[in-house]
Amino acid sequence: MICFEGVTLRYPGQRTPAIRSLSLTAEAGAVTAIVGPNGSGKSTLVRALLGRVTPEQGTVVIDGASLAELSRRDVARRMAVVTQREEPVFPMLVRDFIALGRFAHGSLWAGPTAGDVAVAESSAARAGVTPFMDRRTDTLSGGEWQRVRIARALAQQGKALVLDEPTTFLDIAHEMSVFELLDELAHDGIAVLLVSHQLNLVARFADRIALLHAGEAVAIGSPSDVMRGDVLERVYEWPLVVSRDPAVGAPMLVPLRRRSPR
Repeated sequence: MICFEGVTLRYPGQRTPAIRSLSLTAEAGAVTAIVGPNGSGKSTLVRALLGRVTPEQGTVVIDGASLAELSRRDVARRMAVVTQREEPVFPMLVRDFIALGRFAHGSLWAGPTAGDVAVAESSAARAGVTPFMDRRTDTLSGGEWQRVRIARALAQQGKALVLDEPTTFLDIAHEMSVFELLDELAHDGIAVLLVSHQLNLVARFADRIALLHAGEAVAIGSPSDVMRGDVLERVYEWPLVVSRDPAVGAPMLVPLRRRSPR
């Protein structure tokens, strides 16, 4: 479980907080999505979990312990984070990259154990990247690379998984495969906290959605509670309607044109 309890976050030198008095819980066994327009504070929450922004007020709790009281090693054992952008300093084999997820569990001077290798291989299988294990990271497509990064996160064996825009630049098939995987992980008891701009996909897969605007939570609840036309139109400042996905019945956002087509 990941819990933000009355958290206010402010970047150095900024008068206005990036996040104001936010309380949000990502429960184990559920997909919790954070959505909102650019600059609403979504990625700031991920940076707080990484220790790059310290709460001015409030507490961040991971698996029952205050983030401020945990070492980075302890955090890595409890929670894995897949950031929005990442490139290795130099290319490496996919199997070696996934094995980095075991670093928090081993000794600084010891090599990987047989158990570490087994965990890395099972994580690769879960993420569907076993066929890539002997390829170099710089030969992967965008979708393949994203799944490899998720496999490394799974190798940490934490109880929480945080992802910042995991489907950016991916095609429809790869978007769906990533969301399907996250849904499976949640059903296995992992707390999945997801930042995304893909509102329609989020509405299909998320158990709870937090809609942010200007650093504040405008709405938190089920997809049906949050995906309301009047609320979304005000937050995104664009005309739209919300209907129902004909395939699954989830709320579906349809942006409108301000000018009639020719």
